[in-house]
Amino acid sequence: MLYKYKAVKNGAEYGGEKEAPDKIALYGEIKKEGGVVVSVEEEKSKGGDKFSFHLGSGIKADEKISFAKNLAVMIEAGISVSRALSIIEKQTGNKRLFKILSSLRGLIDSGKSLSESMAEHSAVFSNLFVMMVKAGEESGKLVESLRIVASQMERGNQLTKKIKGAMIYPSIVIVIMILLGIVLMVFMVPTLTETFIGLNIKLPLPTRIMIGISDALRHNLILFLGSFMLLVLGSFYFLKTSKGKRFSDTMLLHLPLIAVITKEVNSARTARTLSSLISSGVDIVVAIGITRDVLQNSYYKTILDGAAKTIEKGGALSVVFSEAKKLYPVYVGEMTAVGEETGELSKMLENIADFYEGEVDQRTKNLSTVIEPLLMVLIGIAVGLFAVSMLLPTYSLVDVIGA
Repeated sequence: MLYKYKAVKNGAEYGGEKEAPDKIALYGEIKKEGGVVVSVEEEKSKGGDKFSFHLGSGIKADEKISFAKNLAVMIEAGISVSRALSIIEKQTGNKRLFKILSSLRGLIDSGKSLSESMAEHSAVFSNLFVMMVKAGEESGKLVESLRIVASQMERGNQLTKKIKGAMIYPSIVIVIMILLGIVLMVFMVPTLTETFIGLNIKLPLPTRIMIGISDALRHNLILFLGSFMLLVLGSFYFLKTSKGKRFSDTMLLHLPLIAVITKEVNSARTARTLSSLISSGVDIVVAIGITRDVLQNSYYKTILDGAAKTIEKGGALSVVFSEAKKLYPVYVGEMTAVGEETGELSKMLENIADFYEGEVDQRTKNLSTVIEPLLMVLIGIAVGLFAVSMLLPTYSLVDVIGA
């Protein structure tokens, strides 16, 4: 695979492109040259589609977590890695995972280590997973590393589920509102319009606007639906580009209610990933590079790029966090400083992760509480506007009769 990398050597930054079997091999090559990797990105093939899509690895996060836990238990019981993989292979009901486990077993039987075998399936096993296993193999603490990575993935998965769960209810309500509005405009308003025309009265402005919207929808329904689909697909494509990603990252850091959750989620993921890697014996600069890959927000990636350079020059990680107050809360920098001073950096980072995961849990619950009344107000306004628009002609009719 071709990788684009940035590294630091003797305080100077350099970069380029290198061919390597995987990211771990690339880290090793640059380290032999006397450099320290700051960031690594896989280069897309030149003939590839700019907006390439994929359906993922076909293996759920829960299955990967279960795999790591089961493998740890079996290895601790004295079962060889190859045999343990064979047992897990027989138990799985996922055909994709079955093939992956079979491939891993074959690679290990041919003389490769578990981490090297997993690195050949980068679509399934993340760089974090592979590096944790590699660190466990080198330190003789593979069981502990597997348990740490399982815990890391489990907490990360729970965090993601909580955030998605908080957004499901409002999303469903908004979709139902839109569909109901289309049904009313297409089927109900025309019926009322015919009644108003038969009464031969001047219709108020709100009613005429509502009828105009209804007519536009009825006569151009296919065009409207097509335009809506194009808008959705266009937005999806835009968010896949670097400018679109930057735009969405900026919005997440500035939207009311969402901004605080975004900062706490990224703080928790940064601390949890760094803690897991450092406790497994991974070099801190390498750990920062892997953590950068784990985070999705480009602003946080930039901060961690700077963190790798700072540490290479002899600086402290806590200083980086303290200077990035707009992204990382003050608590992150202060607790990291305590960890560096006491030699318990991994433990302190774990405490930071626990704290912010708890904060996110509470905030997502509060978000649901806040969103519900806002949605009720929105629904009330929509229903009120429709009702008023349709009832105003009735008052005009009363005036005509009275005259």
